[in-house]
Amino acid sequence: MSDPGGYRSYAGDDLVTGEGVAVEVPAASVAARMASGVIDVVLAVALLVGGFVVFSLALGAASEALVTIVAIVYSTLVLVGVPAMLETATRGRTLGKMALGLRAVRDDGGPATGRHAIVRALVGYVEIYLLVGVPALVASVVHPRAKRLGDMAAGTVVVSQRARLRLAPPPGMPPALAAWARSADVASLPSGLTVAVRQFLSRAPGLMPESRRRLGLELLSAVIPHVSPPPPGGVHPELVLAAVVAERRRRDLDRLWREEQLRARVIPMDPLTR
Repeated sequence: MSDPGGYRSYAGDDLVTGEGVAVEVPAASVAARMASGVIDVVLAVALLVGGFVVFSLALGAASEALVTIVAIVYSTLVLVGVPAMLETATRGRTLGKMALGLRAVRDDGGPATGRHAIVRALVGYVEIYLLVGVPALVASVVHPRAKRLGDMAAGTVVVSQRARLRLAPPPGMPPALAAWARSADVASLPSGLTVAVRQFLSRAPGLMPESRRRLGLELLSAVIPHVSPPPPGGVHPELVLAAVVAERRRRDLDRLWREEQLRARVIPMDPLTR
């Protein structure tokens, strides 16, 4: 993914998450996925029925071949095109997912793209509409992360955004970068980026090597603009991320302690609390 600020993709939803955070969000349950799927199917059927009524009135005198072509094109648009376009425009959400607080994300936690949405929609047409949803239900029940066949083919997983975010323990300061971090100008990071880095660092050992490398570089490219001077060359990205977050946390704790001490000197203690 080219957008180093991809952690912003979910901003404004039920929880702040991002590239390294989505791996910590639990996969949606089978029941939630079924409910969102039913909503999407009902809306698709409503669009099909409404469209066919309009076409029957508009093409009443047309040839049977033309009616068949229009029906096939319209059905494909509704059952494949609409879900794919919705998920592409909303970064992994259909109307059913919006109602249930769900989102389709990549296996590595990043936002799904148009390619993922198209694969999910094409496979979904077969497993949900042609085969009446049986393969999708069986696969979701069997798979540990409740994936249907479309998720397996696209490399995606549907997560619940209404789950409570569990922050990972703060990273420690790498000794090799302690001197640089203390002397560097480390600005406050956006909250979503800070959470993303912490979650990524805690989950990095369990990621696939390529995903781990890519996510580390993307997060590093988002963090570097907030740091001056840049870190020494040749240092592993994960060490730099840990150093920046640890130093920023240390400075924030020092600032809060100084503010508390100043408040205690300026504001007299409440006699009722003595």
